[in-house]
Amino acid sequence: MMNVSHTEDRDELLVMVASLYYELNQSQQQIADRLETSRSRVSRLVAEARERRIVTIHIRKSTPRDFTLEQELISRFALKDAYVLQSTPCVEGGALLESLGRLAASYLRRVIPALPGGSSIGVAWGSSVQAAVRALPDQFRTDINVVQLVGGVGALVVDSPELARMVAAKLGGRHFDLHAPALVARPDVRDTFLTEPAVREGVARARTVQLAVTGIGTVQEEASSFLRAGLLSRAELTELRSLNVIGEMCGRFFDSAGCCGDFEINRRIIGIELEDLQRIPRVLAIAHSMPKVQSILGALRGEFLTVLVTDDVTARAVLSLTRP
Repeated sequence: MMNVSHTEDRDELLVMVASLYYELNQSQQQIADRLETSRSRVSRLVAEARERRIVTIHIRKSTPRDFTLEQELISRFALKDAYVLQSTPCVEGGALLESLGRLAASYLRRVIPALPGGSSIGVAWGSSVQAAVRALPDQFRTDINVVQLVGGVGALVVDSPELARMVAAKLGGRHFDLHAPALVARPDVRDTFLTEPAVREGVARARTVQLAVTGIGTVQEEASSFLRAGLLSRAELTELRSLNVIGEMCGRFFDSAGCCGDFEINRRIIGIELEDLQRIPRVLAIAHSMPKVQSILGALRGEFLTVLVTDDVTARAVLSLTRP
């Protein structure tokens, strides 16, 4: 499964393997299962880490990650993987988002080379997804297509068509736009859009991606992408909270148990469904901050993601809500 060729990626992989083996005392078979490779290859990586003096008295981490929190998230929520940034008081705001983007990109650099030629990945919208896209190297691959997972949201935030084109330029494949808005006024308007072959085919194509990259949204006003984009008002967010809505992924809103219920707003969204996310083999979600803790937990309970990228403060807050 692994196909890591760049020196930076190789170093990142060796650090990860060494940390899991020496700091968390995981067996080589456990590490092989997580990385989807053979035990013999893990053994060679451990030996290489020693030979290259990555393992000395301590493990040198080129990217500050909390492997203990990662393992707890993986075990608690049956994730395929988790990447948790070790934050510092001086790293916040844009710098924190940039660091999370680099961390997400390191996961993408590990798994994208293993995808068969002609595969498709899907991208949503938002600043966290953009941070991961920016951190990907140029001309990373030459044959991966990119699909838009949800309709457009306008110019006030980082839009999904723009991100799809950015990723396609780096992966050398085609990009497929979803020619529709993300949110419309009424369910019957959404139904009218879906009668258009191009829109209907775009949604169907999004359901077939091998890897999806998305954020996790919240209905808290201070961190709502829908509010920043002008798609929802403060009054509408208040109404959603009164219905026990706590978050959204790809524009689909859910409650604290990860259920979408019969929320009317979901019948006005054009894009993939939460059930579609559950069927995609790999769903990378990037999210952080205290206003999103409940949303992240709801998404984990709904099993809408397979890999989480976050920071240690957020990870601890999410895990604390699941302890007796």
